[in-house]
Amino acid sequence: MKRKIMALLTALTMTLSLTACAAAAGSDAAGSAAEAGTAQEAGDVSASTGTTFKVGICNYVDDASLNQIVDNIESRLEEIGTQRGVNFKIEYDNCNADSNVLSQIIANFIADEVDLMVGVATPVAMSMQGATEDNRIPVVFAAVSDPVGTGVVESMEAPGANITGTSDQLDTEAIMNLILAQNSNISKVGLLYDVGQDASTAAIAQAKEFLESRGIEYVEHTGTSVDEISLAADAFISDGVEAIFTPSDNTVMTAELTIYEKLADAGILHYAGADSFALNGAFLGYGVDYANLGAETAEMVAEILLEGKDPASTSVRTFDNGTATINTDICGKLGLSFNELSETFAPYCTKVESITTAESFE
Repeated sequence: MKRKIMALLTALTMTLSLTACAAAAGSDAAGSAAEAGTAQEAGDVSASTGTTFKVGICNYVDDASLNQIVDNIESRLEEIGTQRGVNFKIEYDNCNADSNVLSQIIANFIADEVDLMVGVATPVAMSMQGATEDNRIPVVFAAVSDPVGTGVVESMEAPGANITGTSDQLDTEAIMNLILAQNSNISKVGLLYDVGQDASTAAIAQAKEFLESRGIEYVEHTGTSVDEISLAADAFISDGVEAIFTPSDNTVMTAELTIYEKLADAGILHYAGADSFALNGAFLGYGVDYANLGAETAEMVAEILLEGKDPASTSVRTFDNGTATINTDICGKLGLSFNELSETFAPYCTKVESITTAESFE
């Protein structure tokens, strides 16, 4: 009998112990679930360590400005991923200004079920916008110069649909003021751009209005390829222009390395809408910091994917257009002093920087 009683007591004790352990385990699991739920409600996706997001990035063309943007998007997303405990799987491609290739790249992104697309430059952004109207894949664009004018967004403050991004909107009047500051007696200015680049439309119209209001003659030459831009440069030399203005035009940017020497030899100062033009041999590039623009584009990607922000109500981000980048190699060739130019341009810029000719940023 005693043995039976002892056996019953032992069994009872083990049962109570197991029940208590199970209750404790259930309590811990409930607590963890509650914490996870709270984190998700707060929009902190980084609580789910190891989550992977597919991001498809398409670049419009291979040039110094756009490549700099892509490099900074990728490096900043890598940093954010490390900080937040998530992974960004990047699918990158370059359509090289070919609309058919661009359509195929976007179709591939859709087939691969990317979580978000990044379109670098206006043509890519416009194509992505059209291709995602039904599937509603979020799109973040980079370096779209005139988002409203090209119809990419409804307004800068409330883009609408499933798209938002960063703009390198150019202050054309500021560049015109730099041209006049360097040569107050200038009589003829060249306007060099690609008529097919939507980014150039508004800036060229503004430049014409500015020059007409001051009685300064202007000559236009355009091109849609490197060869055509090179021929346009020859035409400007024959026309006897004293300076040339180009907005943030990707076609001219791609051709800059082929035209800068002939322009410098002719004594023509090329003013353009990005520091990358100066990197590739133009006299002066004026505009946004593309490294910063790329990093901010990545921030917007993270806000949408990690914090659940709605692209439709996320304002397009613009940047200070106050940096003038002067190519000191060209200054030397033209007999100009960088220090003197810095003083001359200072009233019209927030910053004046120097650069030497190279193919890409280091």
